[in-house]
Amino acid sequence: MPRHDPTTPAKAAQIAAAPSIAHARFSIGEIVRHRMFDFRGVIFDVDPVFANTDEWYDAIPEGVRPKKDQPFYHLLAENAESSYVAYVSQQNLVPDDSDEPIDHPAIAGLFTNFADGRYALKREHRH
Repeated sequence: MPRHDPTTPAKAAQIAAAPSIAHARFSIGEIVRHRMFDFRGVIFDVDPVFANTDEWYDAIPEGVRPKKDQPFYHLLAENAESSYVAYVSQQNLVPDDSDEPIDHPAIAGLFTNFADGRYALKREHRH
């Protein structure tokens, strides 16, 4: 006897129409560089899709505003003048190949050491 599929045509259409979500290319502890702006940072968290405020998003000039349906990364960032926290879309990040550590005061609170171009997350921050 064939098994009955409880999925309705409407439900099947919803599933088919669901937006695809890009997979994260970068991981926690990895050092990355911004594609357009002169800063780099270490990733300390990843959102699978945009999860910041509409005000933050709308403040980005429309011509360079990234799509929301991609991973966004929380970075302990640095540039020549300062260190800060940045929130950056995947499309705007590239791997950093300098093999240099990040100079940010919050590094010691989240990571244990720097080796082979990346940081190790402290045990208490792992899921």
